[in-house]
Amino acid sequence: MMIVAENFEEYLAQIPEERREAFQKLREVIAQNINAGFEEGILYNMPSWFVPKSIYPPGYHCDPKLPLYFVSIASQKNSINWYANFGGDEDLQQWFIDEYAKTGHKLDMGKSCIRFKKLEAIPYDLIGQVTSKISVESYIAHYESTR
Repeated sequence: MMIVAENFEEYLAQIPEERREAFQKLREVIAQNINAGFEEGILYNMPSWFVPKSIYPPGYHCDPKLPLYFVSIASQKNSINWYANFGGDEDLQQWFIDEYAKTGHKLDMGKSCIRFKKLEAIPYDLIGQVTSKISVESYIAHYESTR
């Protein structure tokens, strides 16, 4: 299910009604917890947060016209997906996996996304905690160290 939108409101309007409230809440949690310096917008046809070119002029190495991507959310055919970027911090990623296990829900995690097929499985507080742990500066430093 591909949604084409120029802003979050257009995106939200195209999501199935039964998912809208959960999707809106996920956006709010990220927006409330993300560190200063990241901006919100639409990247890759998804609501996303990124390092703007005003802070990191080189942009994303695969397409320097784009800002440096950080995290996205999407409504797919069978799930709400959180495209989690743990800032390259493997310990933080493992912490998230361990904490998620405590929710009693099965983690459906790919290389770059976590799929929530059941809305009650979305760990809003946990996503907020992870989001707040990554600064723009640490994210850029890790990005540059892996290039």
